[in-house]
Amino acid sequence: MLKQPETLVIAGPVGALSTIVVPAQGETTGIAVVCHPNPTQGGTNTNKVVQTAAKALSQMGYTCYCPNLRGVGDSDGVHDHGAGEVDDVIAVVDYAKSVHGDLPLALAGFSFGGFVAARTRARIAADKLLLMGVAVGKYAIPTPQVPADTLVIHGEEDEVIPLSAVMEWARPQGLPVLVFPGTSHFFHGKLIPLGKMIQRCW
Repeated sequence: MLKQPETLVIAGPVGALSTIVVPAQGETTGIAVVCHPNPTQGGTNTNKVVQTAAKALSQMGYTCYCPNLRGVGDSDGVHDHGAGEVDDVIAVVDYAKSVHGDLPLALAGFSFGGFVAARTRARIAADKLLLMGVAVGKYAIPTPQVPADTLVIHGEEDEVIPLSAVMEWARPQGLPVLVFPGTSHFFHGKLIPLGKMIQRCW
């Protein structure tokens, strides 16, 4: 029987973080935190790309935590444009480790969430990093370099974060970028292939 997602509240640095937990299907062999897109444009933890990634990872043994970061939905605080949100993610990681122990950690994010995940990875150790439609060049804080084994997935026809911007960020790092041909920022019509691609390339 499939384990169903649940919502819980995690204590963050500026208050409560409303978080969807997508349990591992089977034994939990890893934990993942999946970050949502820009809340000023309606991004929350129910975003379809976020939930597609969480479902794909849950089928691989990860219990996935999808928080609404500060100022989003029922979470406390005020949106901080990617600065304080890193502290929120670290609080969720600490909670997950308190529940599951020191299992392998994955950080993931879509758009703004990818920017936050990359910045979090620069602060704490993680075993895997997944960036989908990552928002490079959009914020005053630069997107940091990432480990060489980071899985970067982007739409060829992304109308929000141009593929050219991601390539300019990735090129100096020698970082491969997996491109979905004919695909927009929100992976419309490509969510099932996106989930399968995450599993195939993980």
